[in-house]
Amino acid sequence: MNLSGNKSRLVGLTEEISLQWAETKNYWRDARSHEFEGRHMVELVANVDRTLIVLDKLEAILKKVRSDCE
Repeated sequence: MNLSGNKSRLVGLTEEISLQWAETKNYWRDARSHEFEGRHMVELVANVDRTLIVLDKLEAILKKVRSDCE
């Protein structure tokens, strides 16, 4: 299980989505745009941030398990 690689991929994809959203906002500037950002983009970034914290904790646990099994 390669958690650090998965974390990096998750961060990269989230940054890519955020950049695409920033580009989209240049053309889509109505109430629905603001609603979409609040409902989806803000929540996405918050969920990714929480997931990264959990993955760090999981990585530490797996490291300890490996160490204990040696």
